[in-house]
Amino acid sequence: MPGTVLLLAASPLGRGRLVDAAGVLPVLAAVAPAVLSGTDTANVVELADPLEPQAVLTRLRAAAAAPGPLTVYVTGQLHLDRRQRRPHLALARTTPATVRYTALPWDWIREELRLRSAADTALLLDLHADAETWRRLAEHPLDSGRTAAVYGRIAPPARGRGPAEPAYMKAVATLLRSGHRPPLARLHEQALARLTEQGAGRDLVLAGPGGPVQAPAHLPVMPRPYTPGAPVAAPPAAQGDPHAAISDAVRAGWHAEADSLAARQEEAAVRAFGPASGEALHWAEVRADLAMFAGDAARSCRAWLAVAQLRLAAGQAPDAPAVEAAVDRAHHQWSRVKDAARARELGPALAELRLRVPGRRRGALENVQRHLRQLQAG
Repeated sequence: MPGTVLLLAASPLGRGRLVDAAGVLPVLAAVAPAVLSGTDTANVVELADPLEPQAVLTRLRAAAAAPGPLTVYVTGQLHLDRRQRRPHLALARTTPATVRYTALPWDWIREELRLRSAADTALLLDLHADAETWRRLAEHPLDSGRTAAVYGRIAPPARGRGPAEPAYMKAVATLLRSGHRPPLARLHEQALARLTEQGAGRDLVLAGPGGPVQAPAHLPVMPRPYTPGAPVAAPPAAQGDPHAAISDAVRAGWHAEADSLAARQEEAAVRAFGPASGEALHWAEVRADLAMFAGDAARSCRAWLAVAQLRLAAGQAPDAPAVEAAVDRAHHQWSRVKDAARARELGPALAELRLRVPGRRRGALENVQRHLRQLQAG
């Protein structure tokens, strides 16, 4: 099965640039797609200094939904938004004051990959952090989820003048130009060894899955944290990795079977932890996505509305990333409902939620109200 490769290199234009992210793309582009992917054939999508986070999200979502192995190479810089202090990947138009609206929330990457299996999903990261983000990462490690193998490094603010070099990703690209992709843990070790030779010694090293690989003694390993939404214990009939089993069912077109597997996980989580627990909400979100994959936009919209309402009822803030994501996805699926009667039925609940959760896209509430008026007039 062909693999998919997403090459994402982004950093702000002008004085806010910490790293020459796009400078690594010519080196990566010189690597054969099959080598980048580790498969016989592969499709490669390249994003160089993109402008809009929604455009990046669209490409990421498409890559995550593609069958076959997925490898995402990300080079760029991290900043915190001023309101929630959550890490974002800066894009071309990002400034310190506009991080929330012009940068890509790191949560989005984790969310888009959550239905995939770590066995066929990999993130290779060469990230640079500003001083504020660097201090926060010491206490709150970067969370890329539990459904992807993650390798790379996060570099502190450069001591010299001008943008830093994406040395880790260039080392990875140079190694791959040999025409062979070793196991990712080995590739990661070889790239780190080249950084050590160049004198890098303050980086945070990202390594996984199943625990960190051995890094040079002077390079601290950043642990992969536990996050709500980790798989709960499966019933005896569904032991193993439920995410992998669900992904396999979706790829085979067995949508009802995939939803049944997720429903059993959700029921187990509700019994064990309650309906508003992180575990139960995770599986509710999985089922909302499964409805989307099955082409049932109305069911997906209704599920996302329920998730958003549960999160708000549990005391989560209207601008919490998980709440915003749920309402945004409900809105997106609602816009795809072709049956006017079902769209009219779902519209008022979405409009009510949009009053509380306006989200990051300006005019979202007005869009719902306008479309609902059109449906009611028709």
